[in-house]
Amino acid sequence: MASFFLILMGFFIVVANIIGFIIYIKKRNLYFSAFTILLLAVLFGVIGGALAIFIIRDPFAMFYGMQVGYYLMMNSAIVFIIAVLATVVKKYSSGKM
Repeated sequence: MASFFLILMGFFIVVANIIGFIIYIKKRNLYFSAFTILLLAVLFGVIGGALAIFIIRDPFAMFYGMQVGYYLMMNSAIVFIIAVLATVVKKYSSGKM
């Protein structure tokens, strides 16, 4: 059962990153992409918690959803830091800073 939830967690992380990448390609905005991944962290955290509650049938399974949301929030923070660094490098290299 634990391997199922690890695979599900990896699946949610990959799907959130792919959706964030698609949003980046359409909007050409890294900040919006990081915000989308942050919103998906909440959504996938709730979905993961609900699945865990239905499968395990234990109220403490909701912590699994919180763990998925936590990893996706850290992922969103990393994308946001990369967006800030890319903006700083872009402004510094063009001489506008």
